[in-house]
Amino acid sequence: MTRWTISRAQRLVLAVVTGMCALAGTATAAPAPMPTRDGDTETAASGYLNLQQCVYYADPLADHFTTVLTPSGDGRYSTGTKLSNAPDTQPTCGPGNGNHVPVSLLPGVRALDLHAGRYLNIHQCDYYYSRNTDHFAGFVTPGGDSRYATGTNVSNSPDTGVACGLGNGNHVPYRPLSGVKSLDLTAGRYLNLHQCVYYSESDTSHLTTLVPTSDSRFTTGTEVSDTADGRPDCGPGDGDHVLVPLLSSVKSFPLV
Repeated sequence: MTRWTISRAQRLVLAVVTGMCALAGTATAAPAPMPTRDGDTETAASGYLNLQQCVYYADPLADHFTTVLTPSGDGRYSTGTKLSNAPDTQPTCGPGNGNHVPVSLLPGVRALDLHAGRYLNIHQCDYYYSRNTDHFAGFVTPGGDSRYATGTNVSNSPDTGVACGLGNGNHVPYRPLSGVKSLDLTAGRYLNLHQCVYYSESDTSHLTTLVPTSDSRFTTGTEVSDTADGRPDCGPGDGDHVLVPLLSSVKSFPLV
C-alpha cells in the first residue's frame, strides 16, 4: 500500500480549509427562526371552531350591533371565538361602551367540529326592522331566542341556500344582506374570517357582515387560504352605511 506524506505547510492549509468548512456548516445548520403569526398560537384543527356571537343594543338609538370577532380597535366589544379541543357552551362577550350594552337573549355560540366534514358552511342572517331602520345580524342561533336561528354547520357538502329563522315579526329576514359561504377546509392552511361593520349616521344603525351576499357593496374577504390574512377586506358600503375600521376585524385560524 502506498503511503502518502504531506509537508507541514500542506497540513496548515488543510487545517484552515477544514475549519472554514466547519464554520460554514454551523452557519447553515441554524437558520434564523420564522416570525410567529397570531393565528399560529392557536390549537390546530384537532377539535372545534367555537364561533361566538355577541350582540349589543343602544336603547336611545334603537340600534343593535353584532360581533363575531373582537374588533381591531375596540376591545369593549370582544368575543371568545377560537379554536379549541373542547366545545364552548357559553359565549364570552365584552361589556360594551356604556351606550351599546350586551343583550342577554341574542348572544350565542356554536361549537363546530372541523373533523365532521369537508365544508364549513357559514350562514349569515340579517334581520331588519323598517320602523327603526335597524339591522341585526345572526351567524349562530342565539341561546335565548331561536326565532333568529341560522344554519351554520360543518358538512361533507356545500350549502347553496341560506337557512334563517323567521324573526320576531318586527325584525324580519332581509335577503340582500343574508347569504351563505361554503368554505372548503382542505383548500389551504388557514381559515380567515373577516368581520366588516358599517354605520349609517342618518339611520343611527350598524350592520355587520361576515360573508359575501348578493349586495357586493358589503362584501368580505372570508376565505380558506395558504396565508394568514393580516387586515380585514371589506366592501365600501352603499354611501349611507359606511365602513367602521375600528369595529371591523380579521382572525386567522390554522387548519393544519
